[in-house]
Formats: sequence, C-alpha cells, structure tokens
Amino acid sequence: MTVAWKRLIRFVAKDGKIYRGEPIVPNEDYDLGKAALAGEEIRAKVITGDVFDDAVVTDEIKEVKTLLGPLSEDDVPIIKCIGLNYMKHIQEGGRTPPPYPSVFYKPRFSIADFGEPIPIPKIAQENQVDYEGELCVVIGKTGKDIKVEDALSYVAGYVSGNDVSARTWQRDPKYAGSVPQWGFSKSFDKYAPLGPAVVSTAVIPNPGTLQLKTIVNGEVRQDTNTDDLLFNVPKIIAFISQGTTLEKGTVIMTGTPSGVAMGMKSPKYLNHNDVVEVSIEKIGTLHNKMDFI
Repeated sequence: MTVAWKRLIRFVAKDGKIYRGEPIVPNEDYDLGKAALAGEEIRAKVITGDVFDDAVVTDEIKEVKTLLGPLSEDDVPIIKCIGLNYMKHIQEGGRTPPPYPSVFYKPRFSIADFGEPIPIPKIAQENQVDYEGELCVVIGKTGKDIKVEDALSYVAGYVSGNDVSARTWQRDPKYAGSVPQWGFSKSFDKYAPLGPAVVSTAVIPNPGTLQLKTIVNGEVRQDTNTDDLLFNVPKIIAFISQGTTLEKGTVIMTGTPSGVAMGMKSPKYLNHNDVVEVSIEKIGTLHNKMDFI
C-alpha cells in the first residue's frame, strides 16, 4: 500500500510534546537509531492525521529531543508472531521445519519504545532471558483471506523488533509442561520493543533481502539475511489471514535467525543492564537495556 511517508518516527520534541514525523535523512541507508544514540541532531517534518489512512506530512519541522518507538500500544491492536521460521534457527533448536507457520500472539502492552528499559519480572530473571532480533511487518489496512500475490499491498512498512523471551517458562517441562508454550513466556509487558522507525514499502519493496544483526553488549550474536526465512512475508500474511481479520496496525514478528542464547552449548542469557541492539538493513538499529525489576 502507499502511505504519505517514507519513514515514520514518534518523538518528544524540544517543546516537550510527542509528535509523529517524517525524519529528514541524508540518504536511504541513514541509521536513525545510531544517530540518536550518538546524540546527532535529528529533525522531522510533523505528520498529522491517521498514519495509515490519511496522514499528511506537513512543512512544520521539529527537532527531536528523544526518539521513541514509532508505534505506541494504542496504535497496535495485537502482535502476531511466527516461530521457527529461519532454517538455521530451526536446526540450532533441534527441531524439524513445520509444514505451516507456527503462530503465537503478544498483547499490545508488550510494545516498548526505542531506548526504553525492558522490565524483566522476578519470575523470568534467572538463567532464561533471551533476545530474538526480528524483521517486523506493520499492516496498514484491514484484510481477511488475503492472497499471497496481494499480501504486500496490505503492508505499510517494516521495523526492527526484539522478541524478548523467558526460556524457562517456554521450554522447561517443570514450568511449561510437556509441550513448549510461547504465549506466557513471551508476553510480559514491554517484551516487544520496536524501532527506530517504520520504513515504508516505497523504500523496501522486497523484505526478503535484508541483513539482520543482533548485538549484545557489543558482541554480534545474530547475523543473517532474511532470504533464510522458511515462510516469507507474503506467505505469512496469507496464512494468518485465513478466516481471520488482520486488523490495521497489527505488527507481525516474522521469526528470528540462528544465534539466540538458548541455542548455545553454554547459553549466554541476558542479565541486568545488558544492552541488546537489533540492526536491519535500510531500517536501522533498535536499542534497549534489560532492567531486572
């Protein structure tokens, strides 16, 4: 679908108010996340109206004081997530490729901003906090029974995301039972940070050729291209919209590549104050610190 903006950000301006904006960037490879972390000046044209339906990119320019996530919990009705969708990740988990996409949901309260500390509750802290860098799809118009060949026309854009996970509650039989469960273990508040911007399909016409990296405390843990996806974006959209309304604003987390802590011989799970960055080509770098509360 066509939207009025190429990149959508949400930010606090110098006047203390929150705005939506089209950032003014020097080129298509400019990383807004890294710029924000470096303290570079970021300016944006204010966007008014519904960001999906009737957005207007105005000539009013504001300087960004604090970069937030591009979508708030009020913008997102639900987060639909795909598990086991990168071939190498399936192999590191000792699983066989599923015949159809494996789907689980996160509630909208899992949305977190760029730069926002991720609160890790006490029941999910010990030897289990894991990262999952993911390409996320933002649905821009409501649809149902969407055909594969029409699927990308429902996409407003793409954003970097982290599917924060509690592995004990996901996989340990003493907690999860005999079958791994993905709902409770991945749905705590703020367990789906998104950022730094939603980048439109005008900039990314093909989401199947993007390099994705996840970096923990400066160490590269994941480094894979989205061409390793078992089910690509059009197939995911077609599958999850069968008999099901896919609502405008829905975020689809498309799965994570190999390199998660769980898949290591000696898992390097996250600890308090660990920093996770998810960087995707043409989208930019998401940055969040873990906060054991």
